[in-house]
Amino acid sequence: MTATISKKIRTRPSPGADGPATVTVVISCYNYGRFLRAAVLSAVSQDDVTVDVIIVDDASTDDSRDVAELLSAEHGNVRVLTHNTNRGVVETFNHGAKAARGEFLVRLDADDMLTPGSLGRSTRVARAYPSVGLVYGHPIHFSANVLPPPRLLASAWTIWPGREWLTDRCRSGINVITSPEVLMRRSVLEEIGYQAQLRHTHDMELWFRLSAFADVAYIHGADQAWHREHSESLSAREVNVFVDLQERREAFDVLFAGPAGSISEAGELRRCATRALVEEALKTARRELDRGAGQTDLFRSSRELARELAPGVVGTTAWTRLALRPGQTSRSARFTAAALARRIAARLRSELQWRRWHRTGVY
Repeated sequence: MTATISKKIRTRPSPGADGPATVTVVISCYNYGRFLRAAVLSAVSQDDVTVDVIIVDDASTDDSRDVAELLSAEHGNVRVLTHNTNRGVVETFNHGAKAARGEFLVRLDADDMLTPGSLGRSTRVARAYPSVGLVYGHPIHFSANVLPPPRLLASAWTIWPGREWLTDRCRSGINVITSPEVLMRRSVLEEIGYQAQLRHTHDMELWFRLSAFADVAYIHGADQAWHREHSESLSAREVNVFVDLQERREAFDVLFAGPAGSISEAGELRRCATRALVEEALKTARRELDRGAGQTDLFRSSRELARELAPGVVGTTAWTRLALRPGQTSRSARFTAAALARRIAARLRSELQWRRWHRTGVY
């Protein structure tokens, strides 16, 4: 892999050179036949790049395979791979990624879409900085039938040394990427391996693993993809607060058990990630008390996760604050000045983080 940059860079976008880049877009599909055409057309209509699309149908029971075959007949740069049995999202993407031919690779769920010019914007920064293995930008989350209008002009690029970007993610314990807004350098992916078998955090772990071995770029000012939010999506159906905590823990376990565990910073990065998850677990438990819910299942499971990750947390100030004072009920705890102040502060932090993410791509 190319040597990484030595420090963070923010610069104005530069024009592309050396002819159009080649990009393979892998579209994973399971029972999303009604969305598939829009996803494929958003990829094959991209300007300033040479695109091929691989649709991987994961044994859909709707008309997805018929739609995919029709799209392949209509577009010479669209191929279809099919599964006879359902293998899940990880194997579906990996199957397509291993068949990819492009210099760059995009993972697109069949219910998401790329914005016009997305791939041209991503490949320009990746080609300008050969050490970059991961490029992302701002995604538009939407649920209505009408697509929100995207911003199409990149105003700046930020390029981080990959391990600096990874350090910040470990310190927060939070993923900052949705998924369809990412472009990967395929040679880096082939070297470090494809997606790991994780239930919901397979994308997060892959982004972090890429950043351990390549630099990371963010495109300011433009919207790079549309991410559809609907009740049938995997995340909407199966993820809650505690599941999210558990699965981010699993992502870090897998990350540091794999190639990223060999880098010199691995020990400290893992400690940072553990601290972040412990703090979040304790805050989750505290919020249950502050809202007057008392020692709910979420309270108990979050507190236990904190203790499991860091046994030494027992007896600390953060731990003892999870106990009600003598004579105090869960309901009365809800109205204490301290509880109210914590709830207001948490809302303000969340709002500030959300605004920063929209501007910079990080929390």
